Amino acid sequence: MSSSHQFKKIRLGDLLLNAGLVNELQIQTALKIQEENGGRLGDILIAQKFVTEKEVAKVLSEQLKIPFIDLNNYAINPEVIRKLPEKITRKCKTLLLEQREKDFLIGMVDPTDIVSYDEVYENLQNTLNIALILESDFNKLCDEVFRKTEEISSLAAELQGSISAAIDFGDDTGSLGTEAVPVAKLLESIFEDALQVGASDIHIEPDEHILRIRQRVDGVLHEHILPKKEIAPALVIKIKLISKLNISEKRMPQDGRFQAIFKGKHIDVRVSTMPIRYGESVVMRILDQSSSILRINQLGIPEHLLERIQYLIHRPNGMVLVTGPTGSGKTTTLYAALSELNSQEKKIITIEDPVEYAISRLNQVQVNANIGLTFAAVLRSAVRQDPDIIMVGEMRDEETVSIGLRASMTGHLVLSTLHTNDSISSAMRLIDMGAQGFLVASGLRCIIAQRLIRKICEHCKADHKLTFTEQIWLKNLLQEDLGNHIFKIGRGCNRCNQTGYTGRTAIYELLEIDPPLAEALRRNDNQQFTEVAKLQKNFKPLAFSALEYAKTGVSSIEELLRVAVA
Repeated sequence: MSSSHQFKKIRLGDLLLNAGLVNELQIQTALKIQEENGGRLGDILIAQKFVTEKEVAKVLSEQLKIPFIDLNNYAINPEVIRKLPEKITRKCKTLLLEQREKDFLIGMVDPTDIVSYDEVYENLQNTLNIALILESDFNKLCDEVFRKTEEISSLAAELQGSISAAIDFGDDTGSLGTEAVPVAKLLESIFEDALQVGASDIHIEPDEHILRIRQRVDGVLHEHILPKKEIAPALVIKIKLISKLNISEKRMPQDGRFQAIFKGKHIDVRVSTMPIRYGESVVMRILDQSSSILRINQLGIPEHLLERIQYLIHRPNGMVLVTGPTGSGKTTTLYAALSELNSQEKKIITIEDPVEYAISRLNQVQVNANIGLTFAAVLRSAVRQDPDIIMVGEMRDEETVSIGLRASMTGHLVLSTLHTNDSISSAMRLIDMGAQGFLVASGLRCIIAQRLIRKICEHCKADHKLTFTEQIWLKNLLQEDLGNHIFKIGRGCNRCNQTGYTGRTAIYELLEIDPPLAEALRRNDNQQFTEVAKLQKNFKPLAFSALEYAKTGVSSIEELLRVAVA
């Protein structure tokens, strides 16, 4: 098609009605919402879940007589996509998909947008053939292709060249600032890049001659090196300013936080600084406040475990522990449980360090050790506030454990976390921390151990036959011969940044404290406790849960072994 391409006006509602995808009542409901709030009819129908984005796209492609391309199953060439500048790509919601001998193939979210078509044509100056693409796929692919690494390097060089100018930090009221100084632009680019790839943490680490910026994506760190170590102090000071930290204190670790908005997303950032050999290391944990808190039945817990967990958290008293290493999703599980339990009939008090998500109706307390507001101190007071449910962010010391267990025995449901590797070791860990065996036996109801394992990228998934070493590992670990089973691996592609994985899912292990286990706890008999726990009917170790995901091709043997030997 040339620059003069035309599509006649389309009545989307009529098309969807004729296709039998919606009914008249749904159309009228959407039109009423459109009249009150504006917006496109198709977007409203999708938001109301009357129709899916893909169904709308297929109807439009048939009407316009242009192909529909599912970008999830399309061979993407990032170099070709980048030939259309990012600004035009995002503004026009158009991807340059193929550069052919006599024309270009472009994917448009809205092929009837003549203005956008003409702008793309003016830039490429060649015949354009149009395909229809989904807006959700377009947004995701743009973020994957147009990373901020080059911009970060450029801004770092600019900052190094004008380091004195960067000392004027401008806004220090808790936002990143919109001032034109390079340090603010650099920090903004670092955050934008992290959000584009779904990073949970940003690490800023000065070394002898370089500045290392690392992002934790799906639990694994990815590194970007800047040969500009001199910019590190300016960057750290900017972060300290917006986090309300002491910029003159460089010898002691500090903790702070700030909030910001990126592309309409409200994010809360927890900041931790620590003095290291060549300056100060900064780690920033990103919490997306725009995302809704999941319910317990939305976590992907297997049905047989979900039924037991829901029963246990709805009991009127007892302690429920969620265990696992840092970054294993414990907080997500706790908040999901609180979301399930939150009602006008129950008073819930949470004791956290820090409060990560604000939830209506909950009484959330943030501890502050500097003024004596410790977990134990708040917990002692919380019991006198007539709560039904108490959530303690972490069982950190003997006093907190003892108060929590006693509260669980006096009519309160207590939810908390513990940093241990599995459920069996967690109960004995409470005793090691100084809790009396009879308290643990009487108060503890169950332990949920969990891990997050990476999911194989659907775009580069391939068959994998076990190596001899993997067969031996699995046979020794799980007493199961799987030599003939075909597993899956991710070969690595542009969609997954060559890692072979995209996203994570949780695996769970549930140990309920029944009478035989309680008796072993009373006697402080670690060996008996372990033997009885392994024989419990519903108990299945984490490795077996990971194996189920590996068998079905959701995850890999590599991830199974990583979890099993952790």
